[in-house]
Amino acid sequence: MRFVAPLFVAVLLSLLSACSKAPLTQQEAYVFGTRVEVLVAGTPEPQARAAVGEVLQEFDRLHRAYHAWQPSELTALNDAIAAGKSLKVSAELRQLLQDSQAIAARGQWLFDPAIGRLVELWGFHADEFKPALPDPNRASFLAAARPSLRDLSFKGERVACSNPSVAIDLGGYLKGVALDRAAAILKARGIHNALINIGGNVLALGEKNGDPWRVGIQHPRQPGPMASLELKDGEAVGTSGDYQRYFEVGGQRYSHLIDPRRGWPAQGTQAVTVLIPPGPQAGTLSDALSKPLFIAGAADWQRLAQATGVSQALRVDGSGAVQVTKGLAERLKWADGVKPATVISP
Repeated sequence: MRFVAPLFVAVLLSLLSACSKAPLTQQEAYVFGTRVEVLVAGTPEPQARAAVGEVLQEFDRLHRAYHAWQPSELTALNDAIAAGKSLKVSAELRQLLQDSQAIAARGQWLFDPAIGRLVELWGFHADEFKPALPDPNRASFLAAARPSLRDLSFKGERVACSNPSVAIDLGGYLKGVALDRAAAILKARGIHNALINIGGNVLALGEKNGDPWRVGIQHPRQPGPMASLELKDGEAVGTSGDYQRYFEVGGQRYSHLIDPRRGWPAQGTQAVTVLIPPGPQAGTLSDALSKPLFIAGAADWQRLAQATGVSQALRVDGSGAVQVTKGLAERLKWADGVKPATVISP
């Protein structure tokens, strides 16, 4: 039996060279239970630090306002749902719920933020995880109750839910929202060249002093990246992996990526990475759409990628074999020693 502390996804940044054509400002923080990093290129340091400070304040606000198990507006809503009551919510939370509902439907409900009770049952509503399996009957019972965001209804400022087993956990969605918020804040402050990294979910703005921002795709079983990728202005890349938040019992790995159909962590996939083109929700989609592809597994992930509109994706299966869509394969630079990938049609 082995306990493994939660890990953040390492991001390989080519900006760590000794030479720089223009100012490069870097600030880090710990928010959303992970390491956050914002880099700004070509902007005077005082201006850059002021803008990044505003970004980090927004991250902290989002984290506190919609925390899944510490007192927040979200826990108040979950309490109301459990009691069979509706609740008046902020306009922001209403919009977050409606957006996440639409994205969950796009992923055919394989990633559904309404399964907070299952996430809690497996011990992932904590900063440290105990290497212990839950009562399988309880897991089956919660899964059979079919908690889903489709059970939510909206009337004016109030949210109601027809299923008392629903407990909303936006942890697999909110980091992507934060990426989009950060991009909007930086642009409003006159900054158009930056890289925003929230635990390995990354959004690029502009360039790094005339060169593309380059990031790494973390190897799920080895330190360092398995490949690197140059990002274009506005693109976002997100990875879901079984190495980020997990524990092991009896040599079996159990991650936080839970299959709502069974109530157990998804098996047979080590990691899925998606590349999302520029758009107003690029960050949000990069965070949310990797998860249904991870949970879908070998038999269904390609079909689901097409259904969700994800044309550039990479999957590492349980044995370490890599599949990558043609469009993404053409842009990757593989690390030495990485097994050859199977290139598939998008």
